[in-house]
Amino acid sequence: MVKIRLKKFGTKKRPDYRIVVQDARKPRDGTTVEEIGQYHPIAAEGSQILFNEDRAKYWLSVGAQPTPIVKKIFNSKGLSVTGKAITK
Repeated sequence: MVKIRLKKFGTKKRPDYRIVVQDARKPRDGTTVEEIGQYHPIAAEGSQILFNEDRAKYWLSVGAQPTPIVKKIFNSKGLSVTGKAITK
């Protein structure tokens, strides 16, 4: 099973995450299939989330399951993920 989830980077108290497509059996910071975006939770409000919407739609269409946090990130940027339906 393939998941879309966050991979942690950054230092203590300065988190930085990448939105990645990864095998569900791999560890959080293990090897990835593809990196599709970034999430900076402590950045300015307009520049916290950057991701390639086309690649996210592709991976969702082939069955990749987003984690709850990634689903929330996608929904905040207007990419609605509900069950198997993907809408803009």
